[in-house]
This record gives sequence, structure tokens and C-alpha cells, in this order.
Amino acid sequence: MPGFRPTLAYTLVYLGLIVLIPLSTLVLQSFKLDWEGYLHIIGGRRVLSAFRVSFTTALVAAAVASVFGFIIAWVMVRYPFNGKKIVDALIDLPFALPTAVAGVVLATIFQPSGWLGKFLVDNFGIQVAFKPLGIVIALIFISIPFVVRTVEPVLEEFDSSMEEAASSLGATRLQVFTKIIFPNIFPALLTGFALSFARGVGEYGSVIFIAGNMPYVSEIVPLLIITKLEQYDIPGATAIALTMLVISFLLLLFINLLQMWVRKRSGQL
Repeated sequence: MPGFRPTLAYTLVYLGLIVLIPLSTLVLQSFKLDWEGYLHIIGGRRVLSAFRVSFTTALVAAAVASVFGFIIAWVMVRYPFNGKKIVDALIDLPFALPTAVAGVVLATIFQPSGWLGKFLVDNFGIQVAFKPLGIVIALIFISIPFVVRTVEPVLEEFDSSMEEAASSLGATRLQVFTKIIFPNIFPALLTGFALSFARGVGEYGSVIFIAGNMPYVSEIVPLLIITKLEQYDIPGATAIALTMLVISFLLLLFINLLQMWVRKRSGQL
């Protein structure tokens, strides 16, 4: 193929300088700890609680963002309405908005004395700020655009004649959606889910303000790593970061393998 060698060389150099060298440094730093020391750090109750909060909230937020992101993408593609350009620009707003600003705004709105937070507490007894629920809402806010922009092109390229053919054969709207539309967009939806989850696991700026950062309740792994660094506990921060990297990689690998399997199965059908 023309240009294969220079493009491959550029790709390898890019991966080496930007990705592999920093990650290898992280791995080398972890070698300063023996196995018992590593397990002592990772097995700490506070560390395990932070991992539980980070990964649970990221998974829940990615799932919710996938549902609502698909609905938004469906409306944007299938229905014309006034102000569509404005809505389309608002979808990308979390991309441009500094995460710290988003965190401050969400914390102000959902804190117990905020207008929406006070309404939820007084009428439903639900406290959002300083709880894992607040982390989920913040992650949904920043991750929905990933799902929308991933699913939208697939819906735009979808052949509507397949829907018309199914309808002419007597299929209901639910059958058309479940048997024709959803199987074709499911791989893209999985991609959006993976991107949302990856963003949510490592998110820091928009979470720390609304989470309250209370150990065993709403403390996230990125904040715990920052705390270790501020205490000059480099081995501890490295061990936590490496564990987070491995778990995130394995989960994303599983999602990618699932996506490949779904696409292969869809092609066979």
C-alpha cells in the first residue's frame, strides 16, 4: 500500500511518545513496591471503597447516558423542529465547558440549599449533592455527547427502505425497532457506552465539587491519587493508578470484544 511505511512509523512514534512511555513509567514506578506492599495499599478499606464508587458510578452513568443519548440522537435525526441548530450546539457544550465550571454549577443547583436540591429533599427525601447520586448526574452530563455523536451518524446512514419493507409486511413499530433498527445501531451504541465509561472513570473536575469527597461514601479514585501525591506518597499513588489502569483496560477490552462479536453476528444475519 502506498505510504504504508511512513504512516506506520509515524503511528508507532506517536504511540511510543504519547502513550507507551508514560504508561511504562507508571509500571516502572510500581516496581519500587514489593507484592506485599502493593496488596497492602490496594487492599485498604478506603482504597477499595474509592474503586467501588468510581467504577459503579461510571457504569451507571454510562448506561443512563446511552439510553438518553440514543433518544436525543433519534430525535435529532428523525424529527425536524424549530431551534434544531441551537439544540445541536447545546449537545456539544459539555465538550467545550471546563469540567470545574460544570462541577460548580451542578453543585450549586443540587446542594441541599439549591433550588433543585431543596425541591428533591423536601418533596422526595432525595439528596443528590455529596452522595454517589451526585457523581452519577455529573458523569451523565459530561458523557451524553459521546453517545449522541457516536449514534447519530449511524442513524443518518440507516436505510429507511428496510423499515418501509418491514412495515409493508405487517411488522409493528416495536418489531421494526427491535428486529431492524436496534441491531444495526447496537455496535455504535456500545462504542458510545465505552467512551462514556472511559470518560467517567477518569473524570475529576466536574465530580469533586458535587461529590463532597467523603471517604467511604463519595470519594473517587482520581481524588485519592491526588491526595497521595500531595502527601508525597508516590508509591501509593502509583499502585492505585496502575490498578485503575489495568481494570479500565480489561473492561474496555471486554466491551470492544463484545462489539466485534455483535458486528460479526449482525453481518452473518
